[in-house]
Amino acid sequence: MSQANLELTPQQPLLDVEMVLPAEGVVRQQTEVHAEAGAIPQEQTGAPPSTLTSQQLMTLPLAEMSFRAAIPLVPGVVRLPNGKLNIKGEQETQGLLLVDSTEMVDPVTGSFSIEVPIDAIESLQVYKSPYLAEYGGFSGGLTVIDTKPPSDQFHWELNDLIPDPFIEQGHIEGIEDFTPRVYLSGPLLKNKLSFSEAFIYDVHKVFVEGLPWPNNLRRRQGFTSFTSLQYIFSSRHLLSSNVRAFPTRQEFANINALIPDPASENYGQKGFAVGATDRFIPGAGGILTSTFEFTQFDTNVYGQGPQDMQVTPNGYAGNYFNAYHRSSNQQEASEKYQFSGRTWNGTHQVELGVDFLHREYSGVSTSHPVLVTNASGQVLERIDYSAPAQLGATDTELGGFAHDHWTVSNHFSLDAGLRYSTETIGSHTAFAPRFGFAYSPGSSGRTVLHGGAGIFYDSEPLLAADFPQNPARTISFFSPQGTLLGPPVLYTNMFGVAGPTAGSFIPTLRRPATTPYDETWSFDVNQEIRHGWVVRLGYLESYGRDQYELNPENLPGSNPAFVLANTGQSHYQEFVSTLRIRPTGKADMNFSYIYSRARGDLNSVDYIYVPYERPVIQPDYFANLPSDIPNRFITWSQFHLPGAMILSPVFDIHSGYPYSQIDVLQNYAGAPNTSRFPLFYSLDIKWTKDFHMSPLPWEFIRKHVFRAGFAVFDITGHLNPQDVYNNNASPYFGHFVGFQHRAFATYFDLIK
Repeated sequence: MSQANLELTPQQPLLDVEMVLPAEGVVRQQTEVHAEAGAIPQEQTGAPPSTLTSQQLMTLPLAEMSFRAAIPLVPGVVRLPNGKLNIKGEQETQGLLLVDSTEMVDPVTGSFSIEVPIDAIESLQVYKSPYLAEYGGFSGGLTVIDTKPPSDQFHWELNDLIPDPFIEQGHIEGIEDFTPRVYLSGPLLKNKLSFSEAFIYDVHKVFVEGLPWPNNLRRRQGFTSFTSLQYIFSSRHLLSSNVRAFPTRQEFANINALIPDPASENYGQKGFAVGATDRFIPGAGGILTSTFEFTQFDTNVYGQGPQDMQVTPNGYAGNYFNAYHRSSNQQEASEKYQFSGRTWNGTHQVELGVDFLHREYSGVSTSHPVLVTNASGQVLERIDYSAPAQLGATDTELGGFAHDHWTVSNHFSLDAGLRYSTETIGSHTAFAPRFGFAYSPGSSGRTVLHGGAGIFYDSEPLLAADFPQNPARTISFFSPQGTLLGPPVLYTNMFGVAGPTAGSFIPTLRRPATTPYDETWSFDVNQEIRHGWVVRLGYLESYGRDQYELNPENLPGSNPAFVLANTGQSHYQEFVSTLRIRPTGKADMNFSYIYSRARGDLNSVDYIYVPYERPVIQPDYFANLPSDIPNRFITWSQFHLPGAMILSPVFDIHSGYPYSQIDVLQNYAGAPNTSRFPLFYSLDIKWTKDFHMSPLPWEFIRKHVFRAGFAVFDITGHLNPQDVYNNNASPYFGHFVGFQHRAFATYFDLIK
């Protein structure tokens, strides 16, 4: 990618513009300009995304060198203690991850389970409300990753070459982290064919506070390979393709202070993806983009043994009850045509497109008994499961869109579009209008207003499509003396469709013909208060509809049942104030305060089944969601210091995560999610420095740059708890555990 920096006047606002230049074929160009006063580029219409560049991903202090670790730096993104991401109050399974314009998620759950090597990433963008009609298949946030195009000159990097030792009580107990990364790019045929390869091998151990050594380690091992090829037919025709592989296995994947390793789950995944994108500029001057992607993704989860699982007031015991194997695949194809600009009362940039998505999976789910006990170990409830279930579902989606970006003048632009979609296991007719605008009043261009509204349809969760085929539960209750309280009760699995009154449902064996969707509107104002100082104030509100929620029900005239109904809702509100200061090219400071409220139905498919099935299912409630963080202040900066050094601090302080108090039978004791963890805050700092090898005698080494880095996480040593004894029958009720301690990391890279 080539760059050009054009400064027109010192008084005009800084704008980052990414353009497709027909004169250069279909080569993307990144241009940083001080724009004409009042000019509104297309990227600022509606609701611009939050963006992290490749350089920022490399130098910011991330707990793991992973794009997932960087996303929570964005205002409006929350990462829960269990690792789940929430964007705009919604779980990541309701969002979407696009890598080079193609989906890269688990086809069954929608989770961001497929890693992208961080060395291959050119930019990471997070949209909370993308009002462009081309985007579909999500009701939460949209995360877009653009990877680095293969270079026409040889370039290579070797990163994280030295492992971090695992130190316990002053002794080295093996390797804690070893994530060597390789990036290689260059030409295969001069001016025609080039390639790149990004590879990361991952050995990672997490020390879990609150469990005794050495049974307190969460282990992960695997690798990710991302291979790209780019062929230039002509200045008007470019073909890109990629191949990805991503096997990973995790031992004791969900242990914490309340889940010891015998009661934990192991997780494994393997798969690959193959895709291609063809871009062609016909004689009319537009751009025709054709995309295809095939993904194979297999997962399996299993416990540590065959013992009955125990759910006690102090946490889990025995062996985890559920095991599954899923084999899934996904085929995706799209065709998009961007017309050349048309002039009529301004300039119109029109896009039309169609897309196709097919997903399917098959699998087996097996469960053994769950025993709910009191603090003395006496069984109060027993849950037995029917025989192993053969599961599977298939879904096909078709979509089409039309979009017009209308630049009325240098001060005002509009986006208007309509998306239509249909899918076989969801809504057969879904219309999603989108609208956005950008307005810069006055002649200075220092003030820019953005706003928009739209409807966003999700993809139907495959785990909901075959819900009745899951193992049925038989529940028995016992007195503290061990006497059976009535006959065991069989709970079948059924669907439910929305009834005539709000929140009601009608039980049925037929799958609801609806797809979850979201209605969102937002408005913000950006004001440059002086050169390099920009303030942004924004408000966003969204409503989730037709979401799937699971509830145990006593149905009149039939057996009790667990009913999966499309009656779930959610509501998210967010106010954001951000100050970005870039006084020079050597400093970049970002300060954000976020006030938000996230409420919704708690028993979503994600909450019950992803990534591990919950052993006890409480009645559903509309309450604060686990991502409800009313107040958050986050700041991150980068300072380029003399001597080729970069210092990058991140400070994050926010309200404590919500949690529910429960009783001995695991029922809610009072309103759910009204209690909170203590205030969270953490200060992380990373320092990097480049060393040139020119003084060394070896010519091979002299051509390279050695980069060393050092990071400290939670430098203040504030003990942020990850778990709490929330069962009022526990002798430790109300005690917080699983405190996170200060941690260190080192980095050693060799760059050509």
